[in-house]
Amino acid sequence: MTPEATAAVDVPDAEVMASVDSSSPRSAELIIADITRDDAWLSMRAADAPVLAEWC
Repeated sequence: MTPEATAAVDVPDAEVMASVDSSSPRSAELIIADITRDDAWLSMRAADAPVLAEWC
């Protein structure tokens, strides 16, 4: 499956959530998903996720 790299900017009902799944046997995974759309999610190792405070 190839991810769609375009972003919908004008979506008033979009609801995006993030969660850390620590049940993985490898390492914790950060999952970000738009729960109003099918297949609109991404995940990465939590250790590799950017730190928001470093972006300011």
